[in-house]
Amino acid sequence: MTSAMTIAVLGATGMAGSRITAEAAARGHRVLALARKPASEHPAVTPVPLDAADPDAVRRTLTDHGADAVVVTLRTYPTDEDFLLAATRTVLDTAAGLGIRVLVIGGAGALRTPGTPGLLLADNPAYVPAELRPVAAAGVAQLHACRTHAHSDWSYLSPPPLLEPGPRTARYHRGTDTLLTAPDGRSWISAEDLAVAAVDELERPGGERHFTVVHAGQE
Repeated sequence: MTSAMTIAVLGATGMAGSRITAEAAARGHRVLALARKPASEHPAVTPVPLDAADPDAVRRTLTDHGADAVVVTLRTYPTDEDFLLAATRTVLDTAAGLGIRVLVIGGAGALRTPGTPGLLLADNPAYVPAELRPVAAAGVAQLHACRTHAHSDWSYLSPPPLLEPGPRTARYHRGTDTLLTAPDGRSWISAEDLAVAAVDELERPGGERHFTVVHAGQE
């Protein structure tokens, strides 16, 4: 049985962050729910108000609460790439000093196109229309920020292009840095099953820095 960890989730009120918080707590981990206005009645979840745009507050919070791992699941609308990169680097800086793991829930744009490995989804109009390119580009830049950082204990999870609330089946296929397709022909996963994959990675790291998952269907 996996030992209980203290897991900080930055962006705990978002679609992915809220599911990861719930999944980790359900498995017996202590969760620090970091967000501007966090709230939870689960006894294993500690809501911690935090503005991710304040680097001093991020550093202080992660340092003071004794986390074993940090999940970065941040999104901005409209896209604010500067904020995303600054927050990610602050987490990596702090995690390096504390010697803790970082899992970034990134974007599908950083994945490679099947059959054309030199073409990222972010640059492929078949997957990313022009209006979504800023979002995809920010995810690619976030992955680059991880790869060029001195901290070595990180992983970056690219969801498939379609991520939406849905059932928790705990069935998914895992790949590396190339887009995967589900048995029904779509590239998708529920936010609930993405959370399963994220906590699985924290409990039993797969070894790849950049990986993706997709719905596995009935097995």
